[in-house]
Parts: sequence; structure tokens; C-alpha cells
Amino acid sequence: MPWDLNCDLGEGEAPAKTQALMRHISSANIACGAHAGDIKSMENAVGLALRHEVRIGAHPGSPNRAAFGRAEISLSALEFSTLLVQQISALDAVARAMGARLRHVKLHGALYHITERNPELGAAYLETIQRWWPRLTIFGLANGNVIRLANKLGLRAWSEVFLDRAYLPNGTLAPRDEPGAVLTRSADILTRLLRLRNRGVLTCREGTLIRVRPRTLCLHSDSPNSTRNARLVASILATAPRPKKKAS
Repeated sequence: MPWDLNCDLGEGEAPAKTQALMRHISSANIACGAHAGDIKSMENAVGLALRHEVRIGAHPGSPNRAAFGRAEISLSALEFSTLLVQQISALDAVARAMGARLRHVKLHGALYHITERNPELGAAYLETIQRWWPRLTIFGLANGNVIRLANKLGLRAWSEVFLDRAYLPNGTLAPRDEPGAVLTRSADILTRLLRLRNRGVLTCREGTLIRVRPRTLCLHSDSPNSTRNARLVASILATAPRPKKKAS
């Protein structure tokens, strides 16, 4: 199946960088005002996505800007659902006002990981999407619990692999505060991409190989050389059929 390339945007990067990345990706995960972003950045990102025919997705995070939404957080299922509705609704309103609509949702940072570890919050996440935005595609960790539950509920879900993050042998992401957790060399990122394409495997720490079938690949906008890496990855993906990009 052809692969999608997604990137987290509207997170405080310069508008010129947002535009540069939009030229190479097919899905934009746009911050919704909690861990990062505001109405202005949402409007800018949606406008650029429309211009470059990039799919528009919500990227809700925890409201801890000092930690960029990546610190551990304690939430009840109801608090979590409320947080999601507030953020996704904000971006949904901006998109509709600009003649576009949301295509997908991808959690940010701590929320992405807590829904994998906590079955109650994982269920609350998917039940919220199913109730309010049942047509959205859910981006989740390849071979993870969120993807499994989404498939069980009959929701549209795309397995995700991160091209610029180190993985632990159990298939989860290495904590960001560990050395080597973020891949900075273009050669390492392209090696991962080619192994995924040619062998269908993800190389983790200690040399562990995990078989995965991703539908979408992620590069972070705040990773070193993100624009260059997006261009290189897109050029490789362009050698195989890719899904038609739609923004509205």
C-alpha cells in the first residue's frame, strides 16, 4: 500500500519552515492550541495545507506548554475527552471557515503514549472520536494498542512509524531524554525508510527487528534538518505510487 508522509506543524516553527515542509508531505498534524499553537498559527497552517493539497489533521496535546506537552500527565477519562473535544473543535472550526475539513487526528507527545499504556484512556480517546468525528482517520503507533482497538471498533486507522525516533525492542519509542532517542543523521533516516520499504522491518535498539506494516510515516518539524529530510524522504516515496492528496 502506498505510504503517506506526515509532519507535526503549527507548533511554533517559523511560517517559512511550515511552508517548506508542506511542499514535501501529504498530511499535516496541526497543533490545536494546547501544547502549542493558536488561532493565527492554525489559520496559517490550514491555508498552506490547502495551497499545497496536504491533508489536514488535528494534533491535540496536553496543556503544558513549558514541557511542550511531552511531560507525564494525569487525567480522568472525562477530562481527557473534554480536552480532545475542545482542541479538535477549534481546528475544525478554523478549517470549515476556510473551506476545508479535517481528515485525521494524531495525538501529541504524552497523550500519544498514555493512550497506549492506559486502556481506559485509550478507549476514551477512540470513543470520543467515534461519537464526534467518526469519519476521521486515526494515526497510531504501528502494532500498538490504539490501532488494535480502533480496528475492533470499526474506525478508520493508519499505523504509523516515526522515521526520526529511536525505538525500544518492544516497539515503543525510546524516551526523548535518552541519548540517541532522536535520529539526527539523514543517512539513518533514509536507512530506516529503505528497510521498511524493502524488507518490511523496523530496526530497534539492540538490533531487534520488528515486522510492521505502516500506512503513514512521520518526521517531526522540530527535529534537526527536518526540511531536508522531508525532501529526501518524499523523493524516495515518489518512486512508488502514492495516495492522492486532498485538503478539502
